[in-house]
Amino acid sequence: MLRIAVPNKGSLSEPAAAMLHEAGYRQRKERRELVLIDAENQVEFFYLRPRDIAVYVGSGRLDIGITGRDLLLDSGARAEEIMELGFAASTLRYATRPGTVTDVSEFGGLTIATSFTGVVAKHLADNGVDASVVSLDGAVETAIQLGVAEVIADVVETGTTLRNAGLEVIGAPILHSEAVVIRRPGDDSQEVKVRQFLRRLQGVLVARRYVMMDYDIRAELVEKAVALTPGLESPTVSPLHDQGWVAVRSMVPVQDAQRVMDELYDLGARAILTTGIHAARL
Repeated sequence: MLRIAVPNKGSLSEPAAAMLHEAGYRQRKERRELVLIDAENQVEFFYLRPRDIAVYVGSGRLDIGITGRDLLLDSGARAEEIMELGFAASTLRYATRPGTVTDVSEFGGLTIATSFTGVVAKHLADNGVDASVVSLDGAVETAIQLGVAEVIADVVETGTTLRNAGLEVIGAPILHSEAVVIRRPGDDSQEVKVRQFLRRLQGVLVARRYVMMDYDIRAELVEKAVALTPGLESPTVSPLHDQGWVAVRSMVPVQDAQRVMDELYDLGARAILTTGIHAARL
C-alpha cells in the first residue's frame, strides 16, 4: 500500500485534497481524521503539518508527500521534488522599513527574522553575507517594529500585509515556491504505484488546463481551422452527413478558448462547443 503525506492545514491543505479527489482518491470528511485508508486504490493518506512532511518522507517512513517547495528546502530533509502541482504559488522575499537597506549585499551585521531559517541562511551564505538569522513562527512582519530584527524574510503574494506594516520588499526574490510532490531519493520500492499516482495527478493538471472543443466547418477550410486548434498531437476530423462539411474535435487551452471560438466563427465554423475535461491520460 502506498503511504502518502498530505497537508492537514494551511493554504496547501484544501487545494491538495481537491486535486486528490479529482484524481479519484478518497479524502477525509472531517479535519480530525489523521489517517485515511483508500483500500480500492491501495493508498494510505497521512494528514500532517505541511512543515513536517518532508521530514517524514525523507526519513523513509512515508513513500511520497505533497508540500511546498519552500518547506522542502527549508527542512533540510533527504527528500527531493518530483512533480510540480500548479497551486499555492508564492515568493520568499526580504522586506524592511523604507529608506534603510535596499539589497542583500548590505545585510552584513544585521539580524533577519524569518520562518524559513534554512533557506535564508543558505541564501545569505551564497551571497557571502555575514548576518544573524532569527527563527519566528508566524507574524514575522512585526519583528522589525518590536526591535527583534532589522530585516525580515517572508512569503509574499500581493505584498499588502507588508505594506500595512510599513515595510517594503527589497532585493531579488529568495525563492519561488509552489506545491510539489516529494520523494526520498533512490527509493524505488513502490515505483509502479508512484508512477500511477503521478499519472493521475498529471491527468488532473491537463484536465484543468484544457477544454475539449468541437465544431463544424466546410472541408476546404479544415487546414486553416486546424491551424487554430492543433490539439496536443492532432485533432479528430470526421465527415458529416452534409457533403462538404466535417466535424472537428480538439483540446484547446482554457485561457485561449474564447479567442479561438471567435476566430473559428469568423473563419466560417459553426456549432462551436466547449466541454470540460474531468480526467486525462496522455
